[in-house]
Amino acid sequence: MMNMMQVMQQAQKMQKKIKETQTELENAEIISSAANGAVTVTLNGQGKFKSIKLKPEAINPENPSSVEADTVEMLEDILTEALKSATEKATTQMESKMKSITGGINIPGLF
Repeated sequence: MMNMMQVMQQAQKMQKKIKETQTELENAEIISSAANGAVTVTLNGQGKFKSIKLKPEAINPENPSSVEADTVEMLEDILTEALKSATEKATTQMESKMKSITGGINIPGLF
């Protein structure tokens, strides 16, 4: 009987650690740049898209000073919206497929 109690306690500790790790990953920021920093993308630790930042040279490398700040901001907003939407669709599809495998049982840490 004592052995079973230890297993249950260990499972509870592991579940708590999984939740803590998921929260930590959700709050983490992973930043990557391309084109010598002209494009910067930020994801969270779960791989979910958060934001994109563009420099004028990403839009017009030959004449970056011709690019207005409003244009940069508009493109960032459009790209952010499209990438967040794609991420949400992919997550929904993945969860749906995983639920069909697990029979709808929610397994912590799986999705």
